[in-house]
Amino acid sequence: MDFTDEQIERYSRHIILPEIGGRGQAKLLKSKVFVLGAGGLGSPALLYLAAAGVGAIGVADGDCVDISNLQRQIIHNNESIGKPKVFSAKESIEKINPDVKVMALHGRLTVENIREVIRDYDVALDGSDNFPTRFLMNDAAFFEQKTLVSGSMFRFDGQVSVFKPHKGYPCYRCLYPEPPPNGLVPSCQEAGVLGALAGVIGVLQAVEAIKEILGIGDTLAGNLLVFDALKMSFRKVKVGKDPECALCGPSASIKELKAYEEEACELRASKCEM
Repeated sequence: MDFTDEQIERYSRHIILPEIGGRGQAKLLKSKVFVLGAGGLGSPALLYLAAAGVGAIGVADGDCVDISNLQRQIIHNNESIGKPKVFSAKESIEKINPDVKVMALHGRLTVENIREVIRDYDVALDGSDNFPTRFLMNDAAFFEQKTLVSGSMFRFDGQVSVFKPHKGYPCYRCLYPEPPPNGLVPSCQEAGVLGALAGVIGVLQAVEAIKEILGIGDTLAGNLLVFDALKMSFRKVKVGKDPECALCGPSASIKELKAYEEEACELRASKCEM
């Protein structure tokens, strides 16, 4: 594709990288990435995907911006309080990069709509804040054969991985077969979370998504990257494909999407300003 003078200047630091170059940047501009959640993880991921020139970004979130979100959800600001997060995120993305087309879905993804929503995207990022949604996202990505970049955080610890069972790698259920019982894992409201941790994990998700689009570097698929902010340490844990996985194993018992009771972590705003 032919770049405009403005695009050449905007993406110059990418274009001069041999691993990306003009061809890779053109691929980014033609790519489509879906991000579930415009909260702590989605905020930095969305900002960097937009800055990188991902041509189309879809974002879904049913929440509204609350003042308690601003400690970690950097795509929003004080003027966003009370607004749907997806519309606040869309405004921020458009201010960063006019090349990006943003599809904002204010609402919950469910068993009924999630597959249709993610179907046209190249890569999906999970920035959700609860186990039921993570399992729903994983299962939908499996059935739609989409690469899933997953991130999670708790207090001072974070995890990132890439799941693409359609390419022979494990899925999320190979690592965690079922969601934990409600109440077993404390929520962020109960346990707290380091705000800057969201930036680390969300940016790593964006990096992995960009690598997957470009087909460069070593994939994180088959591994779990664990970050400890207090020790400032990273460790990579090998994740094998579970031959008894109920979703992607040879004798899989899960043949369609199933819903779990949701127990969300983020504080819900009582009313949105539409």
